[in-house]
Amino acid sequence: MNETVKTLLQRRSIRKYQPRQVEAAALEEILKAGTYAPSAMGKQSATIVLVQDPETIAQLSQLNAEIQGNPGADPFYGAPTVAVVLADPTLTNEANARCDGALVMGNLMNAAAAEGVGSCWINRAKETFERPEGKALLKKWNLPETLIGVGNCVLGYAAMEPNAPAPRKDGYIIRV
Repeated sequence: MNETVKTLLQRRSIRKYQPRQVEAAALEEILKAGTYAPSAMGKQSATIVLVQDPETIAQLSQLNAEIQGNPGADPFYGAPTVAVVLADPTLTNEANARCDGALVMGNLMNAAAAEGVGSCWINRAKETFERPEGKALLKKWNLPETLIGVGNCVLGYAAMEPNAPAPRKDGYIIRV
């Protein structure tokens, strides 16, 4: 089987991470792959903010848990790295910008799997960056407040075996 297809079929979300940081060379490959995601009209509306500072990760996780309605939880699963994917709707439109960001998220997760790094898409980035605390982070990062949150890609080395894939549903592919 082709190695790319094998990676796509075997990648699973990881929900428990070792505390050690992702190796720099692997991280650079993962981030580079994210930047090569397709984008509407080639506008590259997405931005990746790499967060490895434990205090900022804790802040993002806390905000996420509050939005989720589960304060005190760690929806980032102890991951030592978070790639926050944002998108600029002024470069295209909001729908296209969200799709651009989703493609970046997919590339990040698949590249992580190819590099032996675990990943998981964590939702609620949209709500995080609509809040005053999220706007303050954008300002701290010297980014415009017009950016919209797409997803948080948590990255790290797995501290658990992922679940086996669910069987594919009947009727997933319709041939006409």
